[in-house]
Amino acid sequence: MTPKRSLRAALTALPLAGALSLGLALPAGAEPPGIPDGATAQTQLDELKVAPEGSSDGYDRDKFPHWSEGADGCSTREAVLKRDGENVEVGSDCYPTSGTWNSPYDGGSWTQPSDVDIDHVVPLAAAWRSGAAAWTDEQREAFANDLEGPQLIAVTDNVNQEKSDQTPDQWMPPEAGYHCTYASMWVGSKHKYELTVTEAEKTALKDALGTC
Repeated sequence: MTPKRSLRAALTALPLAGALSLGLALPAGAEPPGIPDGATAQTQLDELKVAPEGSSDGYDRDKFPHWSEGADGCSTREAVLKRDGENVEVGSDCYPTSGTWNSPYDGGSWTQPSDVDIDHVVPLAAAWRSGAAAWTDEQREAFANDLEGPQLIAVTDNVNQEKSDQTPDQWMPPEAGYHCTYASMWVGSKHKYELTVTEAEKTALKDALGTC
């Protein structure tokens, strides 16, 4: 295990249970599915509505039910740990008993699932401020547990905590070489769910996509 860095310091989707089952059926990989290529992400970014950031009034993580249980009894978090890890073995309770997780945000490599967070690429609070406040709880649950779009990824826990609910004009992964992919994931997720972007956010995303 490498030392932890100081930085460590579509609303009409498939039913949730089906999505979780499909997610677990995917081969193990380091990234979520559905990441648009740089050119596609640029087109999608141009299609996003630009609007001032909305209010956080009324926001609560509980309004985005997450880590929901799939038909197989495994949670979304467990599904992503299995999907994004290498040589992952799980117990009867779905929780990993062994495996390796490589965090593309910072280059960290971990063998304990407790060192890994599942990042909502577009943070729940950021989604709330860019359109999700108007959704139903069911729609927010689909967003928070989306295993078929580029919205969930396993990364070093402290890096995810440092990111918090910041948008790309405020925070980007420490690994500069990952900025293209990160921006593509962000745009792909916002485009899928028709969320808005601010002018500053769009500029930062355009700059990151320029590195693709």
